[in-house]
Amino acid sequence: MPSKSYILFHTDACHLCELAEQLIVMSGISYIKTDICDDEKLADQYGISIPVLKQIDSQNELNWPFDEDVLKKFLGA
Repeated sequence: MPSKSYILFHTDACHLCELAEQLIVMSGISYIKTDICDDEKLADQYGISIPVLKQIDSQNELNWPFDEDVLKKFLGA
């Protein structure tokens, strides 16, 4: 299991964000959720692309849509 830390950029009441989070939870990684509505800069940056999973150290991002296989490849990178 990867030991890297991740951020899931999301908003409340976002069905796609909920689907992404289900996949992320099943993967067993350590992550935090950040609501882009709480930060104008994040809202501008991710407003039309959430959910987005970001690897903190590398700054690599995985944009929706993704499935379990794509997520596994991203986590292994």
